[in-house]
Amino acid sequence: MPRWQPPSEQVVEARKQSRWPMVLLLLALLGVAGTGLWIIRLRMRPQRITDLSTAVGVRSEISVAGDSLAVAVFWRLTEPASAAPADSVRVEVGLGSGAQPQILLTPNDHNTDTLRIPAPKAGETASGYSCVAAVHGQRLSRETCTPWQYVKPTAQAPSTPVDTAARAPTRKGQAQAPVSVARIVVQPAGQQVDPDLGGRCAAWQQRNPSRSVWIEVNQEAVPECMGPNGRPTVAQFCAFALLTDGRRVKTASSTNNAYCDRLYQEWIRERTT
Repeated sequence: MPRWQPPSEQVVEARKQSRWPMVLLLLALLGVAGTGLWIIRLRMRPQRITDLSTAVGVRSEISVAGDSLAVAVFWRLTEPASAAPADSVRVEVGLGSGAQPQILLTPNDHNTDTLRIPAPKAGETASGYSCVAAVHGQRLSRETCTPWQYVKPTAQAPSTPVDTAARAPTRKGQAQAPVSVARIVVQPAGQQVDPDLGGRCAAWQQRNPSRSVWIEVNQEAVPECMGPNGRPTVAQFCAFALLTDGRRVKTASSTNNAYCDRLYQEWIRERTT
């Protein structure tokens, strides 16, 4: 007879729940957080100077505006592939050491702007500079600067009477009145002259003492005598005399000169002031 045995206990084992979905979710959250931190750090990291836009081809054209010089500055911005466009452009114009510079910010799509600085007095030369830099947020790219000069000549009238050929005609029997120079007029009244960087023009003139530097007077010279703003590094001025009897004549230094002849004809057609 079989031996009785108690019924075995039924053991039910609960199936363990898989942990993979939770792990994947945590990894995804960590990935998103890491990407966000990387983007924030990338934006906060300052750009290298070499990654910023840079102004090139900076030059100035100068004209007289009342008691001021109107300095028109021209430039072009480079566009590095790794850099975002500049937010704006900083333009600075100053005289001498730059103790009182004139500064403005202009939109990044501009390539020219004009600033005004005090004009030199007669007989003086204003030596200045124009600088341009791209603005990226709170950073400036490397400045690009170009020097310039503006000459305003003058001349003194001689105190002695001019020769008899220039004396005023008189009636018969009357003494011939002495004629003197009332005023010396210099034309042009002012001229932009580029600095002779490296003395290239002076060296050319020493090598070519009998040749003229001019291709077109006060407009274009030989390449060695052209400066960073596309202007000649030398200038030619003509001196004319207004006599006490009202006549207008050339001075000795301005005779036999085609350029001065043209300016003289323009001057004598002007109304005497």
